[in-house]
Amino acid sequence: MTYEQIILFSLIGLVLVGLLWGKWRYDLVAFAALIAGVALGAVPVENAFSGFGHEATIIVALVLIISTGLMRSGAVDLITRVVVDSSRSLGAHIAIFGTFGGILSAFMNNVAALALLMPVDISAAKQAGRSPSQSLMPLSFATILGGMATLIGTPPNIIIASYRNEAMGEPFSMFDFAPVGLAIAIVGMIYIATIGWRLIPQRKSSNNAMEELLAIEDYVAELIVAEKSNAIGQKVRDLDEILEENDCVILGLIRRGERLPGRARREIIKNKDILVVQGTPEALGKLSGALKLKLQGKAGQVADLSSDMRLSEVVITKDSPLIGRTANQVQMLRISGVSMIGLSRMGKIIRERVRRTKLKAGDILLLLGTDQDVNEMAARLEYLPLDVRPLTIIRHEKAWGAIAMFAGAIALAVLGVFPLTISLAMVAIGLVLFDILPLREIYKSVEWPVIVLLGSMIPLGAALESSGGTAIIANWLASVTAGMPAWGAIAVILVATMTLSDVLNNTATAVIAAPIAIELARALNASPDPFLMAVAVGASCAFLTPIGHKNNLLILGPGGYRFGDYWRMGLPLEILVTIVAVPTILVVWPL
Repeated sequence: MTYEQIILFSLIGLVLVGLLWGKWRYDLVAFAALIAGVALGAVPVENAFSGFGHEATIIVALVLIISTGLMRSGAVDLITRVVVDSSRSLGAHIAIFGTFGGILSAFMNNVAALALLMPVDISAAKQAGRSPSQSLMPLSFATILGGMATLIGTPPNIIIASYRNEAMGEPFSMFDFAPVGLAIAIVGMIYIATIGWRLIPQRKSSNNAMEELLAIEDYVAELIVAEKSNAIGQKVRDLDEILEENDCVILGLIRRGERLPGRARREIIKNKDILVVQGTPEALGKLSGALKLKLQGKAGQVADLSSDMRLSEVVITKDSPLIGRTANQVQMLRISGVSMIGLSRMGKIIRERVRRTKLKAGDILLLLGTDQDVNEMAARLEYLPLDVRPLTIIRHEKAWGAIAMFAGAIALAVLGVFPLTISLAMVAIGLVLFDILPLREIYKSVEWPVIVLLGSMIPLGAALESSGGTAIIANWLASVTAGMPAWGAIAVILVATMTLSDVLNNTATAVIAAPIAIELARALNASPDPFLMAVAVGASCAFLTPIGHKNNLLILGPGGYRFGDYWRMGLPLEILVTIVAVPTILVVWPL
């Protein structure tokens, strides 16, 4: 081996050890290896940061941004209202919710899809009186499987497409992954919904933060019945079913500035009425979207819901000038543009109008305003922000616009009008221009450690390939698979990649395995396509451990799982994936 090959193999080996050890974060490990490679002369200086401008890195960043925009627009919430039903049996819930999660993850980053659906699934488990552990792992596995069906569903597919472009002059297109990915996803979901979930040990959630998230006291808020509200013409009692679905309770009805007495449940709701509702911020947001209600800002007026506005939770201190005053009396809040949306008083029901209730020390306020305005008022009015959870306003009226932009971008990419990077960039710009996603959220949406990992590993992988290092590994694999039938070589690269992905980050696995797959195909005088597809499948299918895929790590605490719980459902699934993937790849992408 040459000097460069020895250095690169050593660095990649150290990266693998560092990622497995877990003492340092994976982006630091990868970036340190890149810099060491440059310093030792194994990576050309001019290529050191080429990975940060690589097409795969750009697409991953744009997909994360668009996923956030779809969530903020209420596009996903629009559909989950139809999908979730706590009265279903566990098997039916897993089949329907898992299928929905799989479809969703095909068109947005699968980590973002799980992050969005996980609280919904936990809430459904709570309503059904069962442990979240019974459904969270099936949901995680379903979103992983669904992400394999399209180019943008999971980072490994993006990476594989880019490597094909370098090897053959043309990348995989948006739906080239669909025949293999859909076959695996369908068979995998049948297994998960019928047999797999029964293999999961029942655990109690050990994630205190998640339990606190669901146990925070409800707020009492006043929601305005807008002109196009679905509530108009219905009696208050007719809304019981949709209220239960969204974990809210109507405490009263206000008409022409006065709260109606106990007969309110029999009242027919009219335009410009105000409903007094109790629920969490998330529940209030879902209910307002389901019934097309509006948050009240200043007394009787619809709140400003521009994209730079956020919901913040603050607690009133014993020295605050707010004590003994009502929201209507605090001129400073009005002048600053901050509105009190809801009030929580240690679980006590508030009988008065929310904005006319005299505030007490210990009250928790739900404020609407920009981060800067809320923070500036904190010093003057002596309240303390609660850094418990991020509270984002869902812009339900923007949902269809966001969906249309995203669908249009996919269509433009599929038809070849623009490259996928340009089409997705147009969506990101559109999200800002149409006031769906503020600029500051653009940068917060990107998971920068993943970008640094990709930007660092791509030059290392390229250097290993140009130095002949990948050819050495490929020739070894070719000798191992010599005499095997075609399916044997595909199975070897798939299982090897899958095994590596179970202990490493799936993005790093794809970067390492893709050039090896190309070299193995050349050594066997075969088309690289089936080998690259095998790597794409193997890199995504990490079901044995919580560390192989971020989705598995996300559910570890909320589900109360142990490290050894994953293989029970995951090992049969990986075997099933291999059995389905190998012949499907050979049929769709012949050697």
